[in-house]
Amino acid sequence: MQTPALAQLIEALKILPGVGQKTAQRMAFALLERQREGGLALAEALQTAMQHIRHCEQCRNFTEAPLCPICASPRRDGSRICIVESPSDLEVIEQAGVFDGHYFVLMGHLSPIDGIGPEELGLDRLAQRLQTGTVKEVILALSATVEGEATAWYLQQLAAEQGIPLTRLAQGVPFGAELEYLDTNTLAQAFRQRRKVEE
Repeated sequence: MQTPALAQLIEALKILPGVGQKTAQRMAFALLERQREGGLALAEALQTAMQHIRHCEQCRNFTEAPLCPICASPRRDGSRICIVESPSDLEVIEQAGVFDGHYFVLMGHLSPIDGIGPEELGLDRLAQRLQTGTVKEVILALSATVEGEATAWYLQQLAAEQGIPLTRLAQGVPFGAELEYLDTNTLAQAFRQRRKVEE
């Protein structure tokens, strides 16, 4: 039988994505059996993060200051905005080192069935930013899902209202992949987004 404190710990761990009852129980037991110091460090790190990490006032990425380091950097090109669904998407692009502009982090995608509309994604703030006249290109880096496509369509309308060119990351055949192993949706997307071969 679980003590109230143990039950509370297990329930708290279940808020993590992909963590159900059994996994949460395993984590709780591991922390209590062998990792008490690590558990205390984890608790302290969580408390610090929850108290000090907030959203960037300009791009909505996580930061501890009013502006994140990317938005605050004078070396970044503020005329180009790459729109991503999550901070982890932003991190992947940054690690690739292929983009030197600014970002806008949606923290999700449009999903009316889940109660996630334009306001929850901060699209009113994005619309204000596009109205300033400083943005010359909007780049969409969204998931190729039904929700991602619906979000992309909404963002296309937003950019079109301001006459801002909108581009999208190419999707399709991954480098090194063999055609026979591709699913039909990926292959169809690759055909639709084909481009002229430069000589």
